[in-house]
Amino acid sequence: MVELIIKGIVTGFILTIMIGPVFFVLLETSIRKGVRAAIAFDLGVLLSDVFYILIAYVFYSEVSAILSGEKQDVMKLAGGILFIIYGATTFFKKPKEVKVNEEGNTLQSPKDFILLGLKGFLLNFANPLVIFYWFSVITLGAKNEPHEEHRFYILYFLLTILITFFSFDLLKILGAKLLRPLITEKILIALNHFIGIIFAMFGVFLAIQGALVLM
Repeated sequence: MVELIIKGIVTGFILTIMIGPVFFVLLETSIRKGVRAAIAFDLGVLLSDVFYILIAYVFYSEVSAILSGEKQDVMKLAGGILFIIYGATTFFKKPKEVKVNEEGNTLQSPKDFILLGLKGFLLNFANPLVIFYWFSVITLGAKNEPHEEHRFYILYFLLTILITFFSFDLLKILGAKLLRPLITEKILIALNHFIGIIFAMFGVFLAIQGALVLM
């Protein structure tokens, strides 16, 4: 069990340092809206990961067929287009003024937190590479499953990864919060531009990958 936990922590750490488009939105949310808002966003991302894991785990053979066939290219093309649209929208979006209370936390309603969680879920869900790497992680865990009676081995492995993943995200959120006193309106606009460009470039990369194979 100790070996399993160590393996899960190492895998979770490797995944968390893989910087993707959602990483920048997480940091931006922490800087602009505070820790609670960033956690709400990250919980949406985590829920999306759990959803993808369940699909990959329960429908392992079906997912394997999809990821090795033409449908993966359609997924990349569709995901790429969505990221390009989001990137363009973010690039031209003007940052809104954020109201902050005496403790330095933004004034948010429960509805705002729900919308942030939904945003995190959809942004992560729209990235087809997420299902690819979770499928690879499940395959890795399945290869090392010791005995038939330990059928929950892979679930413990995945749970350790998710806990590690979320724990390191919390450290990122807290670290980003320290930058808030240094943030000005010009920096927020530049941050929007940067995030927009990152998402658009990532979207173009995915769309080209999918289109070239389909042509």
